[in-house]
Amino acid sequence: MAIRIQPSILSADFVNLERDFESISTADGIHVDVMDGHFVPNLTFGVPMVKRMQEITKLPLDVHLMIENPDTWAAKYAELGVFSVTVHLEASKNPSAIAKEIRQNGSRAGIAVKPGTPLQDVAPYLDQFDQLLIMSVEPGFGGQAFIQSSLEKVERASELLGERDTWLQVDGGVDETNIESLAQAGANTFVAGSSVFRAENRNTQIGKLRDLGLLGQGHRH
Repeated sequence: MAIRIQPSILSADFVNLERDFESISTADGIHVDVMDGHFVPNLTFGVPMVKRMQEITKLPLDVHLMIENPDTWAAKYAELGVFSVTVHLEASKNPSAIAKEIRQNGSRAGIAVKPGTPLQDVAPYLDQFDQLLIMSVEPGFGGQAFIQSSLEKVERASELLGERDTWLQVDGGVDETNIESLAQAGANTFVAGSSVFRAENRNTQIGKLRDLGLLGQGHRH
């Protein structure tokens, strides 16, 4: 199975996105955190900015909605033609309906859970989503330290997904110290922010993370 590295633009220079997108051209996608200042304390950008990002890069955009009321907004992002739209279980009134709307608009549908949300809460919806995102930091700000207990959560999520071809994504504090263990636990899609953007050569760093992920995958029992 492939290992996917999706740098988070939370660590990019918002005023020079086109330049920064160029610097991560070997990535498997770009993780776009949409925050509304309500569901999480931080505020980033909305539909017009994501529309523009979609125009300036060929890389798939993986849009992560950390917002209240994704039931209203998710389809509007999918309509932009982005690769995938992920909503938070904790903010969704009707996850099944959201998944259907996202897919009807041609995007892959993802569902995310915060560190404190038990996996059994998301279990009933897994068949309707293409991606499960395990947050390994509290959502809201880039550059936070990885929560160690996330490793067991990823392992349990992988068991829960079983034979489904759902992507298992991890977001928060992913770097060269933990990506191998995370891949061994069953994750295959990684959001890396500061560990990519602070590297001297970002594409080299993406390659390094991908190799470590593949190494971990090779050690899966």
